Amino acid sequence: MIARRALALGLSTLVALLAACSSSPKPTPTPLEPLQAKIAGRQVWRQSLGTPVTGLSVAVLGDRFLLASARGQLTSLDIGTGEVRSRLEIGAPLSAGVGSDGRHAAVVTQDNELVVSDSERVVWRTRLNSRVVTSPLVAGERVFVQAIDRSLWAFDAFDGRLLWSTPRSGEALSLQQPGVLLAYRNTLLAGVGPRLTAIDPISGALRGQMTIAAPRGTNEVERLADLVAPPARQGEVVCVRAFQSAVGCVNAERGSVLWTRQQGGHQGVAMDAEFVFGSDASDRITAWRRSSGDVAWTHDRLRHRGLSAPLAVGSTVVFGDAEGWLHMMSRDRGETLLRLPTDGSAIVAPLVRSGLTVLAVTRAGNVFAFRPE
Repeated sequence: MIARRALALGLSTLVALLAACSSSPKPTPTPLEPLQAKIAGRQVWRQSLGTPVTGLSVAVLGDRFLLASARGQLTSLDIGTGEVRSRLEIGAPLSAGVGSDGRHAAVVTQDNELVVSDSERVVWRTRLNSRVVTSPLVAGERVFVQAIDRSLWAFDAFDGRLLWSTPRSGEALSLQQPGVLLAYRNTLLAGVGPRLTAIDPISGALRGQMTIAAPRGTNEVERLADLVAPPARQGEVVCVRAFQSAVGCVNAERGSVLWTRQQGGHQGVAMDAEFVFGSDASDRITAWRRSSGDVAWTHDRLRHRGLSAPLAVGSTVVFGDAEGWLHMMSRDRGETLLRLPTDGSAIVAPLVRSGLTVLAVTRAGNVFAFRPE
């Protein structure tokens, strides 16, 4: 799942490297231990989405969730009941999930077409010159798009005028995996290679760069260190993961790196007022102290279970796994408090929440809402 951006690595070499990696047998998932639930929680509703977009993201908009299916349908679900509030057909299969500010929603098709809609109709479309897998960001009456090669475009949300664009990052390779794209006050933050870049959303001018990882390795594949979604933000602190390299936090207001810690892994992170949570490539879970980056606790009882990115919810941190389980752990010690099933297929979208309602989307295309109590 790696996109070519330069001639630094020959195609035959890249194919050989990936084939060698894929030929290794997957480790056996750690069996689940018997669990006596220590908190209450339940499924509150279930809906069917259809085949999810690869790298699906879910937009949380007031009292509704907004999701996109791979075939090009936008579905708005009531957070409390799961009732379908609206559906809109885009008319083409999608390569990236949905971004929305509540008024406009943006997706990208497999034919590299950016499509922007309101709740009732498609407003405009425009062709892009690069593949996109990161959900667009809609903010400040603009639509921001990040391509696989980490170039950026900004469009007027109302009429689709191109406002500015940035060149390709210059990295030899990049991941075909959703990257980091978020807003902080009047600054656009975007992952470019192992750096979190601060960009003026009006002009596209670079305001600063914060380096999360120093790529290492003997070839371009091993040196891949793109920042991967989802990022985590609380106030002026933003925390991110650099693919297979590190986890780090920055102060977005000052444009400075607070701390970084080496850790292999490919999923994004979560945070709350005290901790940053993430799992490594073997699904060993770590909680770092947000203020210092010191390790608070680790948890290795879910190794090789194909964990999703985490979600911080109240006094718990939640992970999904490849068998569709949700694991709710205490945020301060990592103790497993509750385990809830879905449909037996992998959790494929980053978990999101509204209040205490947690939303999980499975590979089978089912949407589950849970509420710990």
